[in-house]
Amino acid sequence: MSQTIQIINRITPIILLLFIGKWVQTSKLVAGQSVADIKKIVINFALPAVLFNSFLEVELQPSYLWFLPVIFGYCLLLYFFGVILHQRLDIQGQYFPFLTTGFEYGMIGVSLFGAAYGLDKIGKFAVVDFGQEMFIWFLYTALLVQKRDGASDTGKLLKMFASSPVIIAIFAGILLNLIGLPELLDSIPLIGGLLATIDLGGSLTVPLILIVVGYGIRIDMKEFYYSARLIAIRLMVNIPAALLLNRVFIEGILGLDKGFKAALFTLLILPPPFILTLYMKPSLKEELHSVDNTLALHTIITILIFIIYFALNPTI
Repeated sequence: MSQTIQIINRITPIILLLFIGKWVQTSKLVAGQSVADIKKIVINFALPAVLFNSFLEVELQPSYLWFLPVIFGYCLLLYFFGVILHQRLDIQGQYFPFLTTGFEYGMIGVSLFGAAYGLDKIGKFAVVDFGQEMFIWFLYTALLVQKRDGASDTGKLLKMFASSPVIIAIFAGILLNLIGLPELLDSIPLIGGLLATIDLGGSLTVPLILIVVGYGIRIDMKEFYYSARLIAIRLMVNIPAALLLNRVFIEGILGLDKGFKAALFTLLILPPPFILTLYMKPSLKEELHSVDNTLALHTIITILIFIIYFALNPTI
């Protein structure tokens, strides 16, 4: 099979599943609440299952630890960059700095990377993303809560972090991997069956996420300028940064393979975290609408950029 056909066959399911999601929305085949419930299944079971298996099976190396401070630091720099732009350009909207940083790894990144390169490669993507997860759960969310409520409850934030299915899955996978139990667990009755169940749950992730994402895409052209400007700023910063980090950091300093380079590029073209709207002030309805529109438009552009990148880098 030629490489062109392989690329087409990998990309086609992504596009079709997104269109199925959009068709479900327009045809009202499934109620909005039902889709929201499916999203809960993805966030609380399917996605954690993928991440658990990824960290359980990936060959962990000391060099991977560098992704934690580098990606965390990069996300922090993007936030301060957004704060400066917000002040210098007098941009309307209280939450602009939160739109300039963070990446929607779970709902968009995993589905795109997994569909194109295979779920067996997600471990590399998960390693690259780990610093971003620490940024989102330790700092980004704390700043959002502080902005919404006037103060951040450290105990509440720690409880949110510790009870997050995604975080639990990541740390459980890492812990079991480090103590060398993956092969032993497979041979234990019931435990091996449990791992097989988790593996089956993980296989639901990509199709379910893409259908949910397709369902949620709604573009309001009245908000196009605000959204397009923000997206242009993010991509003009993040794409060159991804190429530079791939060349200097991943290839030069760490000496890692193309899989990590593809993972970093994919991460940095993703839209802002979808949890942003969950922590915004409910009274700011106009800005909530602008943010929702930006997330939807950025998702479409991310998919187009990823398809081009995958066409140029079909193997990792």
